[in-house]
This record gives sequence, structure tokens and C-alpha cells, in this order.
Amino acid sequence: MTLDGLLPELEVIRKDFPILERQLADGKPLVYLDSANTSQKPQVVIDTMVDHLERHNANIARAMHQLGAESTEAYEAARDQVAAFLHAPSRNEVVFTKNATEALNLLARTIELQPGDNVVITEMEHHSNIVSWQLACERSGAELRWFGLTEDGHLDLSNADQLVDEHTKVVAFTWVSNMLGTVNPVARLSELARAVGAYSVVDASQAAPQLPIDVTEVGCDFLVFTGHKTVGPTGIGVLWGREELLNALPPFHGGGEMIETVTMERSTYAAAPHRFEAGTPPIVEAVGLGAALDYLSQVGLDAVHRHEQTITAYALEGLATVKGLRVLGPLDATQRGGAISFELAGVHPHDIATVLDTRGIAVRAGHHCAKPAHARYGVQSTTRMSSYLYTTPEEIDALVEGLEQTRAYFGLD
Repeated sequence: MTLDGLLPELEVIRKDFPILERQLADGKPLVYLDSANTSQKPQVVIDTMVDHLERHNANIARAMHQLGAESTEAYEAARDQVAAFLHAPSRNEVVFTKNATEALNLLARTIELQPGDNVVITEMEHHSNIVSWQLACERSGAELRWFGLTEDGHLDLSNADQLVDEHTKVVAFTWVSNMLGTVNPVARLSELARAVGAYSVVDASQAAPQLPIDVTEVGCDFLVFTGHKTVGPTGIGVLWGREELLNALPPFHGGGEMIETVTMERSTYAAAPHRFEAGTPPIVEAVGLGAALDYLSQVGLDAVHRHEQTITAYALEGLATVKGLRVLGPLDATQRGGAISFELAGVHPHDIATVLDTRGIAVRAGHHCAKPAHARYGVQSTTRMSSYLYTTPEEIDALVEGLEQTRAYFGLD
């Protein structure tokens, strides 16, 4: 197949990620194929965070001194960088959280539900977009509904008019499945919600690293993603929401910085985003996230997306040559992201990952926090490889060879 879609400066980009030069204990080079779990970090992100800690470390919006002003400026600059990355109409629509899970729980805790309402999710969701709404429905008496999945790994929207009705309050869905790789029609799903007056909530945790995002084009009400999958640090996530909707929601946590006034009798609350950022936030992590999103923007998300589709197509072609291997999800790379979950007949996913690890190849094995999706396809767990902007065809070749060696190790030839 043609590899014309690969990033032309791929080797230069790989040099930006110091961990990719690592030799493992037995001298094998690292082949990192677990980026859907967490991405590696470029040197500019590491340097930016170290510089902040070494030269500008102070609490924000509290300290009346130069370091405090510098730290506050860097933190708020990161908010501007996120807003630009999402093409958000206002910086006030960007709320920092500790991860996407917290962002989803924030919404599930603050959107008012009552008996007679329903919440619609999908069968391919990450547990964070299932359990948070299960808990919300248990608390409120609302009904939880979900879109099922087709045999080829797409959402089954054939009964959309029955699932999403005048009693629907929230439609929450992933943009790109972390297990099946499926890219969902987020604009259409957002329109389904809007047509009945429901909130639309997009989990973009797997989309933000590899797709250009314009929240106005998506047409959603809320969108979340996490920093550590977008070449940024752990401990930082983002909730984007329409400004008027955020200001209509009650606070999630109480504490410093999220208030206007406090008396012993009552408190009044700041406008978004600060009403949702109680206490000392993850300052250096936000600064690191800003640097990460700038890095991705400089590479170009369109170019990253082309690279991911090219590498994914190459991987699907290679995996198809491995006897007894079954890929779950779409087999067309243009319909999916870079995460590919698969079974290998006769070998447990944990054993596959262990054998590959002895060859320096890092993949994930398990249910990937998507147990309902696995159950839908009759499997308990899978092995998952996931590529990113630094993945090379040679690394995919190493994976395929490693899987052939796994088959031989377990006597399947």
C-alpha cells in the first residue's frame, strides 16, 4: 500500500520525544504502541513544565507578588491555548479539570435530572461516560438508555427516534471509541439532542489527539478531553461548554476561587470557568497542556490525522496476515482512529502483551475500560495496539512479526 500520508518530517518528530530513543533492559529498542492509553511527551512540554517549576512557581490568583503574577499569567495563557485548539468562541468556556473523567462527572453531578427524564449514551463508551450517568440516574430516578452497536463496530442509529425523545435530557457519546476505534457522527448526534432540547456531551478523549476540533462545527453543548493523550501531562483535563450553559450550572466543588462572596449564612459564586475550579488547580500541568496543544497545532492536526489513517491502514493490512487474528471494529481506516483491538485465537491477551513486551513492544491488554463493548462482541478482553504521530511503519512490522512469534511460542503453527 502507499504510505504517502505519513508525516514527511517523521524522523524529526520522533527526535522530539526523548523516550523513543530508549533501549530497554535487554537492549531492544522501545516500540511504543500504547498511545491511546497515554501518549509520550515531547521535549518542549517537559522543558516548559520544568521551567515553570524552576522559575515561576507560585499559587495563582492569590499571591500579590511577581511570581504569583507570572504563575497566574502562565495558567491563564494555557486557557487561551486550549480555547484556540478547540476554536472556542470564548476563553471563559474552558474549564480545567484533573482529567476527562472528572469533567464528565462534573456534568453528571450538575445537570439537573428528575424522574421521567432519560439520559442516552452508547454501548461503546468508556466506563467514565457510562458509570457517571448510571450514578446520576440512580440519584435522580431518571432512565438510562443507550444506542447499540452493529456487527461491524458502528453505532446502531436505526432506533434513534425511539431512544431520543421529548423526555431526553442528555445525549452523551464518544467521538472516537477507545476500543473499537470507530469515529462517530458527532454533528448528527448533537443535532439529535438539539432537536428535542437535550444537552449533547462529547467525550473527545481519543479524538483530540488525532483530529482537528471546532466545537462550533460539531454543534455540541459540552466537550471533554484529557491532557495525557494529547502529548501533555497527566493530572489535567478540559471541560468545554457553551458559556451560557456553564453559567446556568451549579458549582461542582466548593472552596477558594470559585466564589464571589462568602458569609457565614450564604455564598455567591463566580462565573464560569472559575466557579468550577475550586482550590489550587493543577497549575504546572495546565501550563504543560498548553505547550502540548501548541506543539500539535504546529505539526498540524490535519497532518496528524492523515498520518494516523495511513499507519492504521498499514497496521490493518499487516494484522490481516496473522493467522487466527480477529480485529474488532471497522476494517476501513478512514472510518476509525488509531486504536486497534484484536483477538488471537488460542492465546490470552495478557500472554500476547507479555510476549510482545519481551521484544520491546508495548501494547495494552484487558477490557480497556469498555466492558459493555467487549460483551457485545462476546469477548472478555482483547489486545490493543494504538499508534500516534510518532509511529513508523517499521514499528508496525515489528508488531506483526512479534505476533507471529507469539503464535510460534504457543505452538499454533
